[in-house]
Amino acid sequence: MQGGLPGAHEILFPVHRAGDVVAYDLPTLVVRRNLKAVIAGKVADCVAEERAFGHDFLFVPVLIGCGAILWFSLDVTPSLPALAIIFLLAAGLALLTRYNNGLSAAACGAAAFLLLGMLLADIETRRAGTVVLDTPVTTTITGTVVRREVDARGSWRYVIQLAATEAPALSRPPTRISLLSRGGGEPVALGATIQGKARLSPPSGPALPGLNDFAFASYFKGIGATGFFYKPPQAPISPKGDMKGETRWLEWADMRLYGLRSAIAERIRNTIGGDAGAFAASIVTDERQAISAPTMEALRLSGLAHIVAISGLNMALAAGIFFVGLRLTFSLFPAFAQRWPVKKISAFAALLMTLAYYLISGFAVSAERAWLMMSVMLIAILFDQPSLSLRNVAISALIILGFSPSEIMGPSFQMSFAATIALVSTYAWWGRRRSDHERLLIGRRPVWMTAAQMAGTVIGGVITTSLIGGLSTAIYSAEHFHRVTTYGLFANLAAMPLMSLIVMPFGLLAMLLMPFGLDAPFLKIMGYGMALVIEVANEVASWGGSAATGRPHEWFIGLGSAGFLLLTLLRSRLALLGIPLLVSAFGLSAAVAYRDVPDLLIHEEGELVALLEEGKAYTTKTRPQGFVYGQWQRALLLPEQPAPPVILKADAAVTSVGLTAKSKLTPEEMRAVMRQMTAALKDAQPGVFTCSKGIWCVARARSGEWIVVLEDGRFAGKACDIADIVVVSRRTSFSQCRSGALLLNRDILRRIGSVEINFAGSDQSEVVGRLRAAIAGANRPWSEHRYYDWKSDRFEYEVPEPVRRLLTASQ
Repeated sequence: MQGGLPGAHEILFPVHRAGDVVAYDLPTLVVRRNLKAVIAGKVADCVAEERAFGHDFLFVPVLIGCGAILWFSLDVTPSLPALAIIFLLAAGLALLTRYNNGLSAAACGAAAFLLLGMLLADIETRRAGTVVLDTPVTTTITGTVVRREVDARGSWRYVIQLAATEAPALSRPPTRISLLSRGGGEPVALGATIQGKARLSPPSGPALPGLNDFAFASYFKGIGATGFFYKPPQAPISPKGDMKGETRWLEWADMRLYGLRSAIAERIRNTIGGDAGAFAASIVTDERQAISAPTMEALRLSGLAHIVAISGLNMALAAGIFFVGLRLTFSLFPAFAQRWPVKKISAFAALLMTLAYYLISGFAVSAERAWLMMSVMLIAILFDQPSLSLRNVAISALIILGFSPSEIMGPSFQMSFAATIALVSTYAWWGRRRSDHERLLIGRRPVWMTAAQMAGTVIGGVITTSLIGGLSTAIYSAEHFHRVTTYGLFANLAAMPLMSLIVMPFGLLAMLLMPFGLDAPFLKIMGYGMALVIEVANEVASWGGSAATGRPHEWFIGLGSAGFLLLTLLRSRLALLGIPLLVSAFGLSAAVAYRDVPDLLIHEEGELVALLEEGKAYTTKTRPQGFVYGQWQRALLLPEQPAPPVILKADAAVTSVGLTAKSKLTPEEMRAVMRQMTAALKDAQPGVFTCSKGIWCVARARSGEWIVVLEDGRFAGKACDIADIVVVSRRTSFSQCRSGALLLNRDILRRIGSVEINFAGSDQSEVVGRLRAAIAGANRPWSEHRYYDWKSDRFEYEVPEPVRRLLTASQ
């Protein structure tokens, strides 16, 4: 019945015969896998996973932002028609290939978004159209006050819509200016016409090549000049007619809104008082000038400066407290809570509250980003969608970039979004990990375990949030401020409970009750919490918690940002590609921090010059301008206190001082001054400047170069005969030294900006081996004022041949 199949006996007791041949099947040959194909397959799987979760949308604002950065970084403005045509072609190709998954379709889409960012940047720049003052001038101004803010000394800072100038009348006047009125007193009302004699100056450019250009930010804020009144301005001149009728309704509404903001800030400061009151007003209205300089420096050193700006922390606490408080209030009425969607009602009310908070916050980019994020989250609750996700961050970034792409160049935008992206990404990863872990738990936990877990979650959340926020913003803090805080974690651990439990809850109650005049008790409690936060900042700052990082490598910000975005925006293993980029960014900066140090620094005004010798900085000023030298110190890791110059005694300098009152000098007087300068150069200690106050400063480098710095252009010709480098902070009748010395006068420095010089050394025929300038060859709308000559009423772009040759050789 079984046919040829073996029986049970044969299976259990097989009989082997000697003649049987045992046959073995040969093993299957293992096909060698192609490593390249394996990697490509893994990458394709990861890309498919990212697309399945919609993470390709997260890179849309990244590409638009990169396009805006590229446009702002160009030396010359590209043609708008050509840019628009190329964008239309790229967008058309992207639409045709939108259903393809190949590399060409992705490249077309990326190119279209990059070009869109460039177009948005061009449109915003043309829309701003700010006229920037070309040169410092003293004049009498007349204009309308549109902004005002008090500082810690009681002085008022006014933003004025300029109407007229006289004695002299400016041929190219800016539209808006920012002026400081010292002496306190009653402020000028918003909308009033103000008049007074003032000193106007253009916004300052980069203090060194690669540092922040403050003229860029002023251009997009519409501020064409800054300065101060010589004395308190005249009594306000009442404007003729109705303010609302003479101006556009939007400007009128904006002025009224700022008036409300100023009134709220003043009430908070007067009720609380001191730095605590100024601090409290800053987190409500974003008016920060009233905080004293020592307190502000303590906040920076301790890593708590982010509290001052209205950012995600303030907005989230305010909206969260309002949302939860309203839901708890509804829960006291069970019948109402069961019949109506109280969660959505609370979300809608919180949405209105955040809008009011944003309107009185001064429209800073951090407040705008926080408001957009909270609005998207609350609207998501209204539509029963997940409220916290990276898509919400991307949407808010798209809105900001659509209206003001220039914000991406500033530290506020970069640090604000970096912290938000890092926090959302980390907690999303932790949520996925926690949900996978909880699937393995069966049964109900004991009460003590639940309580311990809740306490650990709160404490761990504060620690994790502070640590992530500090690490994520370290890239941009090093890039823009050249320092990082080392004890920020401890300061945030102590300050965050105060902000969450005292400051923001009572501040919110005070703001809700302020229209009824019942806010004072709650403001007092809020002020007590702010005073404790200031004490925490002072204590942590006393530990010395700020470390200068030096000027980073020019690729640092690009590599660091790319690595950070890959690490946070991707959820697959492709995110690990960001780690080598981050390591490379910090490695490059560490390698060049102490090597690329120049020998001579010259500020764009020509009055502050520093000679760097053997780790010391010798300056031409006994007390150099802290704002400028502070940037030099952090960027180049210089000593905190520079070596001051040697000022000639009265009997030796009397001849030079008397020369300032003369319009024309005799040959004997010229020769006497030259002998004095030559003797000072020969007798001076190497590196140290010797100065005749208000006339000249001279120094001799250890490698033998002679440097002369003049505040009187009449001596420029003679200085060229004895020096190797001549710096003049005034106009000169010539632009080149016939002796071959390098001449940098006021006009040349205006066109090229601040300068850093490396000496060629004794074995070279040239004195200057390398010359780098902050605004070398750049002709953009925010730097165009540097080339305007008010005497000839035209733009002069040329620089002398020796300077141009050195700049070209250094590129």
